[in-house]
Amino acid sequence: MEDVAIIGASMTRFGERDAWIRELLAEAGQACLADAGVPADAVEHLYVSNMASGEFEGQTGVPNALAHDLQAVPAYTARVDQTSSSGGAGIYAAWQSVASGASDMTLLVGGEKMTHRTTAEATDVIASLTHPCEYKHGLTLPSFAGLTARLYLDTYDAPRESLGKVAVKNHRNGVDNPHAQFRKEVDLETVLESPIVADPLRLYDFCPITDGSAALLLCPASVAEEHADEYVRISGIGGATDTHVVHERADPTTMRGVVESSDRAYEMADLSPEDVDVAELHDMFTILEFLQFEDLGFAEKGEGWKAVEEGRTARDGDLPINTSGGLKSKGHPLGASGVAQAYEVVQQLRGNAGKRQVDADVGLACNVGGFGNCVTTAVFEGVDA
Repeated sequence: MEDVAIIGASMTRFGERDAWIRELLAEAGQACLADAGVPADAVEHLYVSNMASGEFEGQTGVPNALAHDLQAVPAYTARVDQTSSSGGAGIYAAWQSVASGASDMTLLVGGEKMTHRTTAEATDVIASLTHPCEYKHGLTLPSFAGLTARLYLDTYDAPRESLGKVAVKNHRNGVDNPHAQFRKEVDLETVLESPIVADPLRLYDFCPITDGSAALLLCPASVAEEHADEYVRISGIGGATDTHVVHERADPTTMRGVVESSDRAYEMADLSPEDVDVAELHDMFTILEFLQFEDLGFAEKGEGWKAVEEGRTARDGDLPINTSGGLKSKGHPLGASGVAQAYEVVQQLRGNAGKRQVDADVGLACNVGGFGNCVTTAVFEGVDA
């Protein structure tokens, strides 16, 4: 099995964009190829991470269109849809294509166009990923988040303010991310007094509806040395699922997909949670940062909220979480989010994160689909060729 390297990475500006999905994907793809200094006709496999281009804008066949737009014909193309974890699943698919020896140059582009739809319309598209028995009763992901947050706070005697501090931290990080949708700090009082969405969660506990795209260029490590003095290696990756019906879980505050996928990634990388220097977690809701922090092995069960209270997860803490601003501040264009998480980790390991830069040799990205229904976790290491 080949060692897999990332030699190019890009991310477009997230937020409300005039561009449609094809334009967004082409923007990220071109920037990624330029970052690596690799021509489009060198691409052998081209994957597109996208959840709902058909539902959002009536556009299908986007991978084939992107190959044409980038002039990457005759590359093999495929779309990867794994709901809100489509980006992470795309990384897994792109990794497999290189690790197996099937491709020496694989381009992954993730993207979503969402902001032209109303909040109700976008929420309904996203809610379609839930089980029909839950969907018909009006359950949406925000309602799952509110119920789980209440259970977590009551079970582990965590203060409501700790969730607000996640939002404050991630907005502060987003200020220094030129690609982030929201580049404005918020204070704890503003978060705690914002409108209730799903009690106890309020407006600032949720990520926004977003347009955007991101891309990665993968190849064997032996090929990477021909293109770059420094590159990032995917040293471990794992994917897993949990029950489709959330109420069937023994403990809704444990995301078994996160536990299983990270265990596989750590084992492949021959690393442990203690080796991770920086991580990007899927904070679609603030409560998810606590759940993933614990299930990834960074804290004992019920202790994750203490990390933000103690400043451990801040940029100057011992384990910075979501230096990009996270989904909360950066935005959440469904198919792009997991790819953008990896982009941030790659920038950190390359030393190219600017004001967001932390001291890191090992990074981790955890991309969650639905309410933990499917998860991909990847471990990355910086390499000097």
